[in-house]
Amino acid sequence: MPGGPSFAITIEPADWVTDRAAIESVRRSVFIEEQRVPESEEWDEADPLCRHVLAFSENRDAVGTGRLDADGKIGRVAVLKQYRGAGVGSLLMHYLVTLAGESGVREVYLNAQTAALKFYEGLGFRAEGPEFDEAGIPHRRMRLWIRRLDESEAERDGNQEPFVDAG
Repeated sequence: MPGGPSFAITIEPADWVTDRAAIESVRRSVFIEEQRVPESEEWDEADPLCRHVLAFSENRDAVGTGRLDADGKIGRVAVLKQYRGAGVGSLLMHYLVTLAGESGVREVYLNAQTAALKFYEGLGFRAEGPEFDEAGIPHRRMRLWIRRLDESEAERDGNQEPFVDAG
């Protein structure tokens, strides 16, 4: 596993048309090959409409990706196996939540694989509703409320803690 002082990851916005090969490469490796998600279920009509991000290693290899739709749904978060546990997923999620907050979204949600619930809970997400099947893998819906920098505690609604301050 990568690590040590020379290990560096950068997260950058990605364009579906320009960066499609890199996005598809990561998702194919993680979802289709590793997790056996049917290829017909991996690619959808939402991809061209979503905002995408890519995680790059210091030698510019794509090692992770994720997407955000206009309604605040985060999806297709994938990190190559050899980079898991190194903070790449957390960096991707922070970037996606920040993008959502900057675009005025007040709450993000995702369908988390149940095996990854603790990861998302550690980022402040809260599970809701029953477990369900998606692409043959058990999932739960999770939500996270986003607080803006100019919003006081009194203006917050609900009991959820914010994940990110977005200006």
